[in-house]
Amino acid sequence: MVRIPLLQLCGISVNFGGKPLFEGLNLVIQPGDRVALVGRNGSGKSTLLKLMAAVVEQDKGTRVIPPQISVGYMEQEPTMEGFSTLGDYAASGLASGEMYRVERAGAGLKFEPSRAVSAASGGERRKSALAKLIAEAPDLMLLDEPTNHLDMEAIAWVENELKTTRSGYVLISHDRAFLRALTKATLWIDRGQVRRNEKGFGEFESWRDKIWEDEDMRRHKMERRIRSEGRWAVEGISARRKRNQGRLRALQGLRADRAALILRQGAAAMELLSGPKSGRKVIEALNIYKAYQNHVIVKRFSLSIQRGDRVAFVGPNGVGKTSLLKILLGQETPDAGEIRLGTNLAPAIFDQARAQLAPKMSLWESLTSDPDMGVVGKADHILVRGEPKHVVGYLKEFLFADAQARAPVCSLSGGEKARLLLAKLMAKESNLLVLDEPTNDLDVETLDLLQELLDDYDGTVLLVSHDRDFLDRIATTTVVMEGDGQVTVYAGGWSDYQAQKKEISVVEKKIEQKVKAVSNFSNDRDKKGLSFTEKHRLKELPELIDKLEMEIRRLEAYMSDPELFTREPIKFQKATDALVERHSALHDAEEEWMSLEDKV
Repeated sequence: MVRIPLLQLCGISVNFGGKPLFEGLNLVIQPGDRVALVGRNGSGKSTLLKLMAAVVEQDKGTRVIPPQISVGYMEQEPTMEGFSTLGDYAASGLASGEMYRVERAGAGLKFEPSRAVSAASGGERRKSALAKLIAEAPDLMLLDEPTNHLDMEAIAWVENELKTTRSGYVLISHDRAFLRALTKATLWIDRGQVRRNEKGFGEFESWRDKIWEDEDMRRHKMERRIRSEGRWAVEGISARRKRNQGRLRALQGLRADRAALILRQGAAAMELLSGPKSGRKVIEALNIYKAYQNHVIVKRFSLSIQRGDRVAFVGPNGVGKTSLLKILLGQETPDAGEIRLGTNLAPAIFDQARAQLAPKMSLWESLTSDPDMGVVGKADHILVRGEPKHVVGYLKEFLFADAQARAPVCSLSGGEKARLLLAKLMAKESNLLVLDEPTNDLDVETLDLLQELLDDYDGTVLLVSHDRDFLDRIATTTVVMEGDGQVTVYAGGWSDYQAQKKEISVVEKKIEQKVKAVSNFSNDRDKKGLSFTEKHRLKELPELIDKLEMEIRRLEAYMSDPELFTREPIKFQKATDALVERHSALHDAEEEWMSLEDKV
């Protein structure tokens, strides 16, 4: 059976300011395709998605969609002019009577359809746009960063929706775990060329590295041959001049081929150096409580953060993660409890809202201005960790072109704004790095580099993120905010938290079952059918079970200290072994008790 493609791009060329972004592009999206669209920030991912959606017109070539095929597009910054509420916008493409589709998506994404567009945040607008696309269920979905501003629960809901949809889709995302779970093919934009691999994002890096390896080998062979032919051209051209003209032309062709090979753009030359060491204890929270009106952020919460810790804060949107960070940094005061800050702290803060970037300032002015000091950026140089660097040169280290230096910040993409903020942050010495949603909009290579920098950073890191892969790579402690002031501390990253949560749930269920069984025991029951020894043992077992359960609770409380593993690994291991032993003894005692009970 012949399948009709959902979309075809044939001979597409797009130019921006006379510079070709794509040239002679051919691309086919088939029914059922689940495609990751990846590439460096600024490589043209969003533009390609807009080409597919007919939001951007090509300069040459054709875009073909069969008449019966519907295409839906979710952009990064949706415009909602003419709509009163988020629900009005989300339902605008639906038939009458299908508002329930929007309400269902609204429940999964946790946004209010009745909220006025004028009062909605950027994140709420994006949720509305995503709800609109999912409610419409077109034959082809085009999604640009659908997980940005979503919490873990909402991301899981979207992931499940895309797993079960019959629609084909192409999606851009920085979330590796999301891409690995959903995609079965990969489109990679690299230096204006779009390559396709019939494997999902999980295989992307090995595929990319093999292409680069082959490319480097080809370039090396070409350079060697050009050098050899160049020597011949100088030394041997006088003999058989006419016959050698063909060889000269071949040499010229080789040089033209080399010139046509566009060198790969290197990774951003980011560098993150810590300043003077802080004290060993960085932050200590003692039994703190904080509420805003009737919204409780934390209650009876304590946490000790030591120098070198990597502490992640996770939880639903609106639960108060950023507020808790401000309390821990001493920027806000708790209603009760105490915050103790360590000595010699030099914090550097990457804020979620990118508030440190003035939209109308140029990149140049943004780097050389200091609002706290009343300095407006006019200098040619910037102090980078105490050393002067020319502004344009420093911007190049973060992959900005010369022409962008005088461009306004508002002209940048989301990923470019994130890189500019990192450039500002990394120019300063610090020993306490606060990263509030740093992964939004960053490409895979920049995320890899940021992870490496954080691995080597001597200071302390506080991190808020919904990126499960990034949390697993960075965090040594995870603080989970569950709502209504409930906060729990777990050792390790996201996967460690999930495993520990599952283990605790299983243990709690078993304890509940066994406690219920023990509570039904009655010493007054007739013990006919048991020997004297068995009767005596049956009376002893409830006391033994209570003792083992008490020891288990004491060990679990001792091991709940998130610093125990790094501070005293030997004690942590002994406590772990003891806990395993107590659980085994409890199991045996309960089995014995049940066996004797059955004989009564």
